[in-house]
Amino acid sequence: MQNHALHPLPQRLIATGLAFGESPRWHDGRLWVCNWGTGEIIAVDEGGKSEVMLTIPAVLPYSIDWLPDGRLLVIAGREGLLLRQEADGSLVTHADLRALSKSPWNEIVVDGRGNIYVNGGGPAPAAGEHFGPGTIVLITPEGTIGQVADSIAFANGMAVTPDNKTLIIAESHASRLTGFDIAADGTMSNRRVWAALDGYPDGICLDAEGAAWYADVPNKHCVR
Repeated sequence: MQNHALHPLPQRLIATGLAFGESPRWHDGRLWVCNWGTGEIIAVDEGGKSEVMLTIPAVLPYSIDWLPDGRLLVIAGREGLLLRQEADGSLVTHADLRALSKSPWNEIVVDGRGNIYVNGGGPAPAAGEHFGPGTIVLITPEGTIGQVADSIAFANGMAVTPDNKTLIIAESHASRLTGFDIAADGTMSNRRVWAALDGYPDGICLDAEGAAWYADVPNKHCVR
């Protein structure tokens, strides 16, 4: 994929007062965000009406996504736990990642088959470094947990194509989007540069045409 210059799109403010909005997800007609610093997960409709959907005061909800049956998943990165919200609103541990790494976990994405991918973790940072090389872990619908990629240069966003055949991850410290082929069992292969970037991707999504969008915080813009 090549970079193309685009005209800026019109902007409209739809929500204010967020402490630190992270992990934006479009779900069921609303924009959901993790409000870091408050433990809240908030949904905002197109008119700007916001609703606190879940509060987890004891943990920092890093990232969210949904299982195919609609249950919400929350990654509590510092605690090393993947939480699941049941139909009655209760939270249970869906997967415990603490045995894999003592480093924080960052984000999740779920494919159409119910495979869950979690990035982050990895070895401890080297002396003088803030972040070590990260990993990607697969949690299957059967509950098995295994590492499927390593040496990720600070994972900062993941997306799965609608056909469930490709996972794309933003590597902020390498200025690239990296693609993997996804097999039927959820494992990954054919690691490759999906897009070389002139910037630092932080959060990505795919649009209806299959193009990736990413935010570039240092350069204060978004790129398609």
